[in-house]
Amino acid sequence: MSRLVMKFGGTSVANIERIRNVARHVKREVDAGHEVAVVVSAMSGKTNELVAWCTEASPMHDAREYDAVVASGEQVTSGLLAIVLQSMGIQARSWQGWQIPIKTSDAHASARIEDIDGSEIIKRFRDRKEVAVIAGFQGINPETNRITTLGRGGSDTSAVAIAAAVKADRCDIYTDVDGVYTTDPRIVPKAKRLDKIAFEDMLELASQGAKVLQVRSVELGMVHNMPIFVRSSFDKPEDIDPHANQPPGTLICSEEEIMESHVVTGIAFSKDEAQISVRQIEDKPGVAASIFGPLADANINVDMIVQNVSEDGKTTDLTFTVPAADYTRAKDTITAAKDKIGYIRLDTATDVAKISVIGSGMRSHAGVAAQAFSALAGRNINIRAITTSEIKFSVLIDTAYTELAVRTLHTLYGLDQA
Repeated sequence: MSRLVMKFGGTSVANIERIRNVARHVKREVDAGHEVAVVVSAMSGKTNELVAWCTEASPMHDAREYDAVVASGEQVTSGLLAIVLQSMGIQARSWQGWQIPIKTSDAHASARIEDIDGSEIIKRFRDRKEVAVIAGFQGINPETNRITTLGRGGSDTSAVAIAAAVKADRCDIYTDVDGVYTTDPRIVPKAKRLDKIAFEDMLELASQGAKVLQVRSVELGMVHNMPIFVRSSFDKPEDIDPHANQPPGTLICSEEEIMESHVVTGIAFSKDEAQISVRQIEDKPGVAASIFGPLADANINVDMIVQNVSEDGKTTDLTFTVPAADYTRAKDTITAAKDKIGYIRLDTATDVAKISVIGSGMRSHAGVAAQAFSALAGRNINIRAITTSEIKFSVLIDTAYTELAVRTLHTLYGLDQA
């Protein structure tokens, strides 16, 4: 007997018929003798509707009340799935975040999970053979006794955290795709589904633009060494053997469990980038702090950073990227601090894209990035900025060349035949 956490996203529970399909997936695992907890998102589009209502009610709304409103989407879905499971003769009950409880920080709309008490759910597994249907995306701050939410995509994080709390054997993330691919198959039709991928590689893919999983869920999986299995909820439940070693999907696991890793695992890209260049700053200690300090105070994440020193050594240019959603705030923040920074000119661009090449195998292979630079040059694609780490490098290019760059690099590293 195994203990499983099954998570279903918004498209998987978009209406009652799809909720019945989810229930059949759950019943398959229960009939196979597994102990099961299910984590659900709100119905597709429902969270956006609730967010819009909050904004319509008041553009400057109370974040605590915002959480009370948007958390209701998952409450509806968890109750409906519990009703459907009960109608199929399965012991089931719904749980809201505060009932377990899932204790979080008090950062409303972006709270972090601090503790989960899974003892009551485990007790009901044993005593009642009961399926726990848990509302994802939400928790409670014990100091204020208020509902909190974990940020968009937070149900993935809920699921992995609950899997760790109830000591599950695996956390299955059911979504509208059948696994993790070497890149977006809509951009590269030859993209291949990966059978396994290491936590580190998945963490980089998720943080660099791949939208299969929320970054924090992968972090939690790595910290707790909790295997995460990404699979499709649209596969027919009755066609899947619950006793199979690995049904169709991608297992995210520790690097030790992967026999042989490719040099490059996948290519991620993000068009939601903006570039800001601060020109002709006096080259002296503290200049970088005068730029990035105000940005940090404004909670703006800075990604790629490139610094060029002038020939005379007296001035420097500093270029960096921020999320497109933060572009206006970042530009205004730097402009407001102009006197303190002492720059001559500010150049900006929003028509940029970040392409990231990721793979644990880079640790032991030289020249991987150089191959990419040569291949992109051969396609007349200009690189605006470069950053590197142990298992990843990223380049910033013009948005118009995104698809060409991704296809070029996917072929270059042999991922078409992966």
